[in-house]
Amino acid sequence: MVRKRVRDEEVLPEVSPAKAADDDSGSDTDINMVDVEFEWFNYKPDTDFHGLRSLVRQLLDIDSQLFDLSALTNLILSQPTIGSTVKVDGEDTDPYAMMTVLNLHQHREKPVIKDLIKYIKEKAKTSPNLAPVEGILSPTVQVGLVLTERLINAPAEISPPMYGMLIDEVESAVDDKEPYEFTHYLIISKTYQEIESTLDHEDAPKQKKSKAGKSARETFYFHPEDEVLQRHALAYGTYEYTKDEGEGMADSKRAFQEMGIKPQGSMILIEARKFEGALKAIGEYLNIQQ
Repeated sequence: MVRKRVRDEEVLPEVSPAKAADDDSGSDTDINMVDVEFEWFNYKPDTDFHGLRSLVRQLLDIDSQLFDLSALTNLILSQPTIGSTVKVDGEDTDPYAMMTVLNLHQHREKPVIKDLIKYIKEKAKTSPNLAPVEGILSPTVQVGLVLTERLINAPAEISPPMYGMLIDEVESAVDDKEPYEFTHYLIISKTYQEIESTLDHEDAPKQKKSKAGKSARETFYFHPEDEVLQRHALAYGTYEYTKDEGEGMADSKRAFQEMGIKPQGSMILIEARKFEGALKAIGEYLNIQQ
């Protein structure tokens, strides 16, 4: 069940408990499933700092080294009724997932937001697809920066309720004259591509290697909902990280696959008037009733 403390104590919809495979099963065909009940909470500064900081680091990947993550985490925690954490063992445990939105205009003088805005502008210049992003980041435009991340074993189905709650909370905040009346939402995320591993044996078939090297690289999504959001976007695209992990790190992320994995940053810019429709499409894509 989706449960969360909100401003007006509204009743939130239920979602089915997530199911996970039981690794103790000795059969290849019969998979035991276990039910996990996720709970949604407002941010709790006393307990969420370290877990939230880890998720923000994971979201920004290798480029997280460029930012003051503690300052960014504290900024998120300073607006506890905007956004959600998702947990499974009660409010005082580390989150499995998080989501929030930050007003880039409101916080533009904070050093960590200055660094983020500079970084986003620089990355937007690297791709024609992202060109509109730089122009939107002007002092007169109200842009909400959406930060959302989850642990690798957290199901995508938890994202529609998180987005739905975010919309409701932003609307309540606007009614309370708080600075969340955005014209655009900018979602920072990440994708990955599969690349030829450097650990393949020298006697591997050369023809296969050659074919893999020449084929166009397909983009894969850490967050499947991003593919849906892009259909409603004013602009979207990927960018290379500033820091270089090197080929060895790509091999370490093979996860027993033939190919290595190369993460990339991703940005999705959506007009506020189209945001709610985009989130409805996510629910339909993931077969979630909101």
